[in-house]
Amino acid sequence: MQLSCLPVSFFDDIIQGRMSVGDWAKLGKSLGLDAIDISILFIPDRSLEQARQIRKAVEQAGMGITMMTSYPDFTHPNAQQREAELHAAIHSVQLAAEAGAKFLRVTAGQAHPATSLEDGCRWAIEGLNALIAETAHLGVQLVYENHAKPGVWQYTDFSQPPDIFLHILSHLDQRIHVNFDTGNATAFSPQPLVLLETVLPRLGSIHASDTAQIGALEHVLIGTGKVDYPAIFRCLQQAGWDGWICIEEASHQGEAGVRQAIQFIRNTWQQILLEKNL
Repeated sequence: MQLSCLPVSFFDDIIQGRMSVGDWAKLGKSLGLDAIDISILFIPDRSLEQARQIRKAVEQAGMGITMMTSYPDFTHPNAQQREAELHAAIHSVQLAAEAGAKFLRVTAGQAHPATSLEDGCRWAIEGLNALIAETAHLGVQLVYENHAKPGVWQYTDFSQPPDIFLHILSHLDQRIHVNFDTGNATAFSPQPLVLLETVLPRLGSIHASDTAQIGALEHVLIGTGKVDYPAIFRCLQQAGWDGWICIEEASHQGEAGVRQAIQFIRNTWQQILLEKNL
């Protein structure tokens, strides 16, 4: 298992320029991460040159980028906007490639009131399949997640309900994998472990997050909420999965929150590994 982190707690500092991505990479390295994660929001002008500069700064810190998160909205009721979303998503993959990211997190889109279930599923499938067809040659692995509600969206994720998520996934190009978010699954799936077992054959990465509630995503310090990490890690290890766990650190406790999340994930993973080998 390798560990990276998306520093949601530092988003405002990085977006407002009070903290650089290079600073984040240096901090991540000092805390023992194997790599860092970034958001597309860290590239405000969306230029390939800025993405290259981020890659240079991260590599100078002795780190790499595992995942870049993005927020395509393929379920928008306006056809012209859906076309614009596809072009923007293609550019996001190009940015991820220039930044050196291994994965790009993608979404289906928002639950727009004017979008029906049938149309939303169809448009999400069409958009994501078109995206992989246009960008597979760039070497960035697309990982599809059923999100909650990103700050840049007006509505919740169209595919937040597990049945919609799995329906869309079943119609996606096999080159698109899954980013399984532990907090989202615990908050919104009646059986998060069953959902994990269902997507395991296409699992690309794990977002390690935690929630204080069932039925709503309320980020808390990882290891203090409702997510059953021992059960999740037991499921992963029994399946022989040993990939990237990308911490989504959103407790807003700064460096201390990141440090505690790293320690909790590593310690819990190792405890289950020892249990498995007994």
